[in-house]
Amino acid sequence: MTINRIESGRRMSQAVVHNGTIYLSGQVGAPGESVTAQTRAVLAAIETVLAAAGSDKSKILSATIWLADMADFAEMNAVWDEWVDGKDAPARATGEAKLATPEYKVEIIVVAAA
Repeated sequence: MTINRIESGRRMSQAVVHNGTIYLSGQVGAPGESVTAQTRAVLAAIETVLAAAGSDKSKILSATIWLADMADFAEMNAVWDEWVDGKDAPARATGEAKLATPEYKVEIIVVAAA
């Protein structure tokens, strides 16, 4: 059994690859930026981590999106819709939660195939 940890730190790894599946940690944008800017930054970070793990966004199996305020759903979704290719759309859930600090508005967690 091989486990590959990407950008491992003391508390967490940005991603863990196990048995052909890549588990990304939650990605957040710059605190205090708009929902649009944070969502764009998060999606760019996801692409970077997936590339480091030998994958890409077309192989995302599922996404969990956390918003600090569900009133921001349409704004986040507009950025998501520009980014995701309809033929490769993953399973997805979106919910509202208090994030690490009030300045974070969007956090996205994905699982992808290697």
